Amino acid sequence: MALPKSASLRQIIFSGDTEITERTQNIHPHLLAPPREFSVTPFWFWNDALDEEEIVRQIADFEAHGVYGFVIHPRVGLPRDLGWMSGRLLHFYDLAIQEARRRQMTVILYDEGMYPSGSSSGQVVAQDPAYHCRCLAKIDLPPAGEPALAEDQHLVAVVERANGQRLAVIDRRADSFIRGLHYLGEGPAEDEPPAADLLNPAAVGCFIRLVYDTFAARFAAYFGSTITGIFTDEPNLLGRCRERPVFPGTAGILAHVNRILGYDFTPHLPALWFDDEPQAGYYRRQYLQAVNVRLEETWYAPLHDWCQERDLALMGHPAQDDDISHLRYFHVPGQDLIWRWVLPDHPSALQGTASTQAKCSSSAMVHGRRRRNANECCGAYGHEFTWEEMVWLANWCFVRGVNWLIPHAFYYSVRGPRRDERPPDVGPRSSWWPRYGQYADGCRRLSWLNTGSLHVCHLAILGGYNALPWPAARLCFQHQRDFNYLDERQLFEEAELKEDGLHLAGMCYQALIAEHEPALAAGPIWQRLEQAGRLLRYEAGLDEPAFVRQIDQLVPPDVTATPAAPNLRARHVVKHGRRYYLLFNEGQVPLETRLSLAHCRHGLLFDPYTGRQAPFAAATPLRLAGHQLVVIAGRD
Repeated sequence: MALPKSASLRQIIFSGDTEITERTQNIHPHLLAPPREFSVTPFWFWNDALDEEEIVRQIADFEAHGVYGFVIHPRVGLPRDLGWMSGRLLHFYDLAIQEARRRQMTVILYDEGMYPSGSSSGQVVAQDPAYHCRCLAKIDLPPAGEPALAEDQHLVAVVERANGQRLAVIDRRADSFIRGLHYLGEGPAEDEPPAADLLNPAAVGCFIRLVYDTFAARFAAYFGSTITGIFTDEPNLLGRCRERPVFPGTAGILAHVNRILGYDFTPHLPALWFDDEPQAGYYRRQYLQAVNVRLEETWYAPLHDWCQERDLALMGHPAQDDDISHLRYFHVPGQDLIWRWVLPDHPSALQGTASTQAKCSSSAMVHGRRRRNANECCGAYGHEFTWEEMVWLANWCFVRGVNWLIPHAFYYSVRGPRRDERPPDVGPRSSWWPRYGQYADGCRRLSWLNTGSLHVCHLAILGGYNALPWPAARLCFQHQRDFNYLDERQLFEEAELKEDGLHLAGMCYQALIAEHEPALAAGPIWQRLEQAGRLLRYEAGLDEPAFVRQIDQLVPPDVTATPAAPNLRARHVVKHGRRYYLLFNEGQVPLETRLSLAHCRHGLLFDPYTGRQAPFAAATPLRLAGHQLVVIAGRD
């Protein structure tokens, strides 16, 4: 059936007068009614005096609105008699977990009393003051003489700059804290517990004993069933640090930096503070890369192993939007959309570090052979946040491959200053709560579709260890050339170049786009990629249409829009033998185009938020309303 020019696809789908005779042939039953596993799983802010009946009531309300899981997130506003990891607080955990089990819902445990993770709300430092977060700092020295150090300061090295200036580089305690669970008085000022040293294995071991082992002692019977994972939240090497400029450090850190980098970094220490040092930017990045590798050894690997041994998923996200390398340690790689850093109809949707984060986590899932990846979405988008923005953010994530949404947040209470603590409540206390079930159902369908499916993609973009480029990604998005990010370590340590392309984790990439030379030792695969003609170099100011043609010479286009539709995003997956295309009009202006799909000529158009369907034929113009997402369930 041809769509009349005057009608939008949404009008046709919603009209109810289209008879579909091939639904079961093209739409898997789980796409219509997915299992509860694929539910949105919100942060549930426990931020006031808790009451047993109210906890049970709120869980029932979640379930009634299509929300079948939650993250228990103790939050600022708890009274002081509900201290972090106290028996009284854990009593309410027991109640919530038991109620979730009764209702066949799932629970994720949050591993900190607020954030960033790693300090157990100050209890790690209370166990041993030596576990306090530490840093590297400098002391300017006279031409002669040795530095006078305070009791807590340790000399790392005395170095001399090219201009003759002498510096003492020291390791010392940082003026650093995390956000606390309790208000000072009636608020909004908060406790500031001391941050812990995440580069110190003994401090991390203390944290694991205080938090993870306590969870196990109390809730092990629920692990792997009702309790599916533990969420670690943006562990930061400097916590929330009040001072600048200092750099992450700990006792003995230089030996680890030298080991990881394979050379003595001592002569380059001044580059941490002085931009006029030779190759200052390069050596600063080298140092930060090395301490982040050390963080993987001291923090991420122990948490990954602890969870894996207990049939739990390590969840959460690292400190930065494009920290892709750390995600190899997550069973559910994640990132977070916060602070209105990504917005509809704004350059931020395609430009800047935050624009990379959905592809960051979904690429980590693919290359790490994980089943799920997550986004902690909508955090601190403000009281001006709208229903339309919330749906747009979900679609922005799904078309980039995210398959688990963790809304930030459902508030236990909005009494007093709680209403304004990282607002808004996107759940029960929002104006859209009566119709939330439609949103929850759509998210569950799209999460199911993106889970366990084969991503049809033959193009990769090279990322750094913890930096992902966005300019080439923007170009690919605007021309419906789907891609995954590939971090340098995976390229040089895991990928294999064969005659038909670059192979990694079951994917075959026929072209690799690079915006930079690798920071790591390139190795022979880099030269072989170039010799094979599969390396495409993206540079600022290049001829973009010509660059797209270069891509197409190596990777035949899967989706072609005529006329061009720069606001159209496309993702192609195969699941249970069926082909599905996610198509999202990321812009507010309605679009009309004809699609040429390499693997699909006919099928069904499916609206994931209503379940309604309409015929699709490649010869028929596709019309999408502003910010509309549809799925084509296709057949060749």
